[in-house]
Formats: sequence, C-alpha cells, structure tokens
Amino acid sequence: MDLSSTYMGIRIPNPVIVSSSNLTSGIESIKQLEESGAGAIVLKSLFEEQIISDKTLLDKQDAMYYWYPEAVSFLDSFITKEGISEYLKLIEQAKKAVSVPVFASINCVSTNKWPEFAIDIEKSGADGLELNIFSGPADLDMTGYQIEETYINIIHEVRKMVRIPIAVKLGYHFTNLYRMLFKISNMEVNSLVLFNRDFRPDIDINNLRVVSNNVFSSPEEITLSMRWIALLRQKTEIELIAATGIHDAEGIIKQILAGATSVQICSALYKKGKNYIKTMLDELKEWMKSKDYEKLDNFRGVLGGNELNTVAFERIQFMKKTAGKIF
Repeated sequence: MDLSSTYMGIRIPNPVIVSSSNLTSGIESIKQLEESGAGAIVLKSLFEEQIISDKTLLDKQDAMYYWYPEAVSFLDSFITKEGISEYLKLIEQAKKAVSVPVFASINCVSTNKWPEFAIDIEKSGADGLELNIFSGPADLDMTGYQIEETYINIIHEVRKMVRIPIAVKLGYHFTNLYRMLFKISNMEVNSLVLFNRDFRPDIDINNLRVVSNNVFSSPEEITLSMRWIALLRQKTEIELIAATGIHDAEGIIKQILAGATSVQICSALYKKGKNYIKTMLDELKEWMKSKDYEKLDNFRGVLGGNELNTVAFERIQFMKKTAGKIF
C-alpha cells in the first residue's frame, strides 16, 4: 500500500505533515516526530519582526518598531533566544538529523527588508519555505484591495530571492476568498495551505485581564478548510494542503476525499502525543484496505472534484426538506 504524497512538489512518505509549532523547534522533538511516522516537518516559524530586529540589523531598523519602546524590548529578548543564526542552525541540524523533508517557515506581514533572508534559508538547506502570511483586516485605513496586494507583493518579493519551493499559508479573512485563493494559486507558488488558525483571546472576568484560550483546534473546525479545498480542487492544479481541525485518521480521509494533497497536524499531537501519528497512519491504511484503495490518488478529490457536490460545498446557507420539515 502506497501512502506517499507531496508537499511543495517534494515527495514525502505519507500525507501527515507536522505543522510549525513548538513541537518542531528542537532537534530531539523533530527526531521523535520522524520516528513516530511524520511525512515531513515544518519548523517553528521565525517572525518577520525577529529578522528585522536582529542585533546585526539594528542599524537598519525601521522606525515603526521604535513607536513603542516595550515592543523593541520584547523583540530584543525574543531574538536572544530565537534569532536568525539560531534558526539557520536549526535548519542545518534538522536536515542532518532526519531523512524526511524539512521546511522553513516565516510568519510575515509585509515586504519590509526581510525577504532577503530567504536567501540564507535556501543556503542552509531547507527543502522549501512556507510563508505564513497574516495581514489582518483591523486597519480602518487599509482597503480590502490593499490587504490582498500585501499578500501578492510578499510572494513576488520572496520568489525573486529564491528558487526553492514556496508554500503560502493564509487565513480566510477576505471579501472574496475564492478569488484570492485562485489568484495565489496562479502565482509561482507550489502549495496553498488552508487555513492558518488565529489565536483567540478571551477575558478573565475575575482578574480583569485578557488571556489565551482555545489554543488548540477542535475536530469541528475541519469543515472550513474542507469546503474551500473541495471548491478550489475543481479550478486549479496547485497542491492544496489541509490544516486546522484534523485530529484523527477520519479527518485525513475527509480532506483527501475533498481534494487535499496532504494535511498538517498539530493540536492532535499536543493532546494525544507524538506517537499518535502512527495510530493515524495505521487507521488510514485500514480504511484504504477496506475500500480497495492501493494509493491516495485512488480517492483524492473523489468528492471535491465531483461537480454534483459543488452546490453542497458552495452554499453557505441552505434549506433542506426532510420528511416535510425544513432544517
């Protein structure tokens, strides 16, 4: 039975990719993930602000980071722990430590100076670069078009710097998400990762402070990316990678049926441990055997690529009559 798939056009032994997180920030953990069956590793993201604020680049620091002294202090301490040189070293060490593909990740919001750093990532041996882009719709002076152009410009600038494969991981906050995804899919990128999950702050009413909550995804969140993967599957040939809400083998199967090339997991490993990857893969094999599927291509996009299902995936609100009742 063949579970092999791809990410950014690179062959991986199975469709389970461990997404960027603390799980992928250290060599020992990365080794454990490979031993547990991970098909690929996306290293913990380096933030655009970290690159710009690295001590070797302070003389080129953009004035915007001096608007708030506490921000500079935070970034300076952040860099000490996870700076540019440490990140490049992590890439080199990870490539030596495991045989599965290792991808770098940059969390970015602009094209301000940092894209040149992609050259160093390429030289360090990363198999590809995942651009985790988020330009949030929280600026009254920024139009929807300007937000979209920010994404397009970032991709253009990075592609000018490197030849390694590029993936774009993004959220769903767009006026016309369908058009935006289609537009990016026709650029010089190799994969689209749908979707990034925003951190969701909560309020502690006893201590009157903002706190982190809902840090991990839930299985119910899988339907958002599944819908858009199914719709986009019919319109583009680019690799579609599913992320968020994939907590078991059933989630993997659903996403591939919708048209996903591979999947990214994270929360499930925090909740059930790194070894859960093996369980997911074993259950995937059992299901494939029960359906007489020898490889993932046998059922990839069976539902998402079927025009008869388009309405079911496309309509956000609809009524269904069953036994004389409207649900």
